[in-house]
Amino acid sequence: MSYIHRHLEDTVKRAARNFAAVLVTGARQVGKTRLLRELYPRLPYISMDDVILHDMALTTPHTIFKNYPPPVILDEVQYAPNLFTHMKLMADGVYSDKDVFNHYDKKTRKKYDKIGYRRKGLFFMSGSQQFALMKNVSESMSGRIGILNLLGLSRRELIGDNCRLPFIPLNAYYKKRNPGKAASNKDIWKFIQKGSLPEIHALKNDWEMFYSSYVSTYIERDVKQLVNIGESNMFYKFMIAMAAHNGQLLNYTSITRDIGLSPSTAERWTSILLASNIIYLLQPYHNNILKRAIKTPKVYFLDTGLACYLSGWNTSTVLERGAAAGSFFETFVIGEIIKSYTNAGREPPLYFYRDKEQNEIDLLIYENGTLYPLEIKKHGDPSSKDIRAFRFLDIIPGVIRGTGGVICTYSQLMPLSGEDMIIPVSYL
Repeated sequence: MSYIHRHLEDTVKRAARNFAAVLVTGARQVGKTRLLRELYPRLPYISMDDVILHDMALTTPHTIFKNYPPPVILDEVQYAPNLFTHMKLMADGVYSDKDVFNHYDKKTRKKYDKIGYRRKGLFFMSGSQQFALMKNVSESMSGRIGILNLLGLSRRELIGDNCRLPFIPLNAYYKKRNPGKAASNKDIWKFIQKGSLPEIHALKNDWEMFYSSYVSTYIERDVKQLVNIGESNMFYKFMIAMAAHNGQLLNYTSITRDIGLSPSTAERWTSILLASNIIYLLQPYHNNILKRAIKTPKVYFLDTGLACYLSGWNTSTVLERGAAAGSFFETFVIGEIIKSYTNAGREPPLYFYRDKEQNEIDLLIYENGTLYPLEIKKHGDPSSKDIRAFRFLDIIPGVIRGTGGVICTYSQLMPLSGEDMIIPVSYL
């Protein structure tokens, strides 16, 4: 399978220069292991899916690094919690078994033997169960590990666009971004419906069969190890209900009404989808002055292909013309912006605004004390009416309102009103 270069590669290299360990987390099948093995093809590779290695890691963890001396790649490391203590000692340069480091040259070993010296770039780890991972990381590797989150393919990655800038609606960004030819509606909707998992693009798999297998494997291998869900079919129904509310306010009563699940269970299961990088909760912007702003997040699936499968949208043409087209286009746009930040190793500074009078701004980017407002429209003919809600930011004491605009399917970057712009999706 041909490899599609990931924009997180540069961020992994940067983290390796600053930390003893680098952990790449992300949902199943997003390409975590492939990224590390392509980036470091000569390093030893240990998979905890290997029964013998897994048993060794659990029973005699000290022997793992004798047989596979660092720097080393460890796949699905959450299944081997006993390794973290040894990694901590090795990272701190106080590991008693010097044989582990005999593969280094004499000069490097001498440097590593210095008291208090912390090694860098020893362990490159991947894992998809953040509950188990974060517990071990916080207990053993605090201050020694760089944690990065890999999502599905961005459109930039898929078409070979090398721009790695996090999206922000500023002229300085537009000048550097220069995406060239505008994306066609047909290509955008194909990407939305097909999804962002690398294998579905690289192998041109049967779409429905792929996602059916994906959901089954996710529930059986990931979800069931985290919580007692009883029948797998109930969690599957819950995922379908969540997909039906994609792009909406997170309302547990509404989500569970038709599937016979309690809101408290739905809340607990939502935390699993969140930790598995299946969904993203976009938080509302509010402060002590905004008494009428709502405080409920909105839910978005991080892979639109999975949301389409769960919702029964089997072709891009039907999806584009369907009742859910607006929410799926919004999900795609927000997902692309999220990826532009996570690929740069940054937490996305994203919010939305809605008050009790239903005034709403689809997306707010908070950067350097400034709020940049954005509306997201699937049509190609935005007007100043689309950004009327921006004025609510101007009357909030202490808020600095930056430039914004409407992200849409128009083909050119154009002024809309004042400094706010019409922003083609190609600029994401």
